[in-house]
Amino acid sequence: MNAPLIHSLDARYYTGPEIFENEMQGLLARTWQFAGHVSQLPNVGDYFAFQIAGQNLFCIRGRDGEVRTFYNVCQHRAHELVKDTGNTRVVVCPYHAWTYELTGQLRAGPNIKSVPGFDKEKICLTEVRTEDFNGFIFVNLDDDAKSMDDWFPGVREEIRAFVPNIDKLAPLEWVEIDENCNWKVSVENYSECYHCPINHATFAEGVVKPETYDIQPDKDGGYVLRHTTECQSMDKMTYPIDTSVPHSEEYQSWFLWPMVSFQCYPGNVLNTYHWRARDVDHCTVYRGWYTEDGAESDVIRGLAVQDRQTTVEEDIHLVESVHKGLKSRGYKPGPLVLDPKCGVNSEHSIQKLQQWMREAVDG
Repeated sequence: MNAPLIHSLDARYYTGPEIFENEMQGLLARTWQFAGHVSQLPNVGDYFAFQIAGQNLFCIRGRDGEVRTFYNVCQHRAHELVKDTGNTRVVVCPYHAWTYELTGQLRAGPNIKSVPGFDKEKICLTEVRTEDFNGFIFVNLDDDAKSMDDWFPGVREEIRAFVPNIDKLAPLEWVEIDENCNWKVSVENYSECYHCPINHATFAEGVVKPETYDIQPDKDGGYVLRHTTECQSMDKMTYPIDTSVPHSEEYQSWFLWPMVSFQCYPGNVLNTYHWRARDVDHCTVYRGWYTEDGAESDVIRGLAVQDRQTTVEEDIHLVESVHKGLKSRGYKPGPLVLDPKCGVNSEHSIQKLQQWMREAVDG
C-alpha cells in the first residue's frame, strides 16, 4: 500500500503578512543569525551595525579581544548609538553624549553626578548572545537558545575539514541581491537541486555532476541540510582547481536553518549565503566569497562573476515567478516528489524544510 502523498505548504505561509510578523517576533528572533566576519573587527573598538528581525544591533571588539553584540540603542532616551562601520575608544550617544565602555557599561554622562541616587553601575547596554563559528559571527536574540553546536551538530568540524585554511580567510567581496519574494521562497529554491539541470546549465555542466547531487537532513535531528556532489571532470570545469587538497574534487554545502549556508566549491573554495527578510514580499541575499586575508584572486573574482551572471540571475527569475504564483487563486499545493532513493530529482530536503517552516508558524 502506498504511503499518503506529502503536499507542499499552503500559499499563506509565504504571502500572509500576519505570518511574516509572527516570524519576525518569533522564529527570526530565536534562531542563530549571521552578523559578519571577525576580519571586519581586527582592532579594539572596531564596530559594524546591522539589523536582525527588525532590531538594530552592532558588534564591537572589546579591549579584552572579545567580540560583543549590543542593541543599537542608548539607555537614556533611545537614540541610535552608531551607524555603518567605524572605530571608537568609547561608545558615545550623539543625542546627549552618554558614554559607554566597550563592554556596554555606562561610563559618564553630562550632569549625571548631580542627580541624587544616580548609579551608573546599574546602567548597561543590552547585550545579545554572540558566537564565533569558524570566524563567522552569529547572534541570537534569545538569551536561552541552545548553542550553535547543539543546533548544528558536527557542522563546525566538517566545514574545517573541507576548508582547512578557514582561520586565515577573510571576505574578498560580497554580492548583494534583492529578490521580490518571501524569504522562504528563496530559501526553498536554494535547498533543492531538482531544478538545477533544467535551469542552471553552467553550474550543472561546469561545476558539479548533477547525477551525484543529493541533499540530506541531519540524521541526528539538527537543523541542517547537507548538499553533497562530485565536481565535474577537469576538462569541463569552468575554473582551475588544485586536486592535491583533501575534498578538492567535491562540493558540499551546509544550510543552517533558517537563513545561512556555507558552501565549499570544488577546489576548497568557501562561499556563503545569508538572507535578510525585508518584508513579506521582499528579501535580500548576500553571497560572500573568501580568500586568505581577503587577498586578490583572479580565479575567485571570476567565479563570483560567473555565479552572479548565471546561477544567481537564473534564480532571481525563478523565485520571483514562484512568489507571483503563490498569490494566484488557481494555485493548489501539489505533492512533493519524494523518491525513496533520494538524489537530485527528489525533494526530501523540501519536506524537512517545510516541516521546520510549519513548526515555526503553527508551533
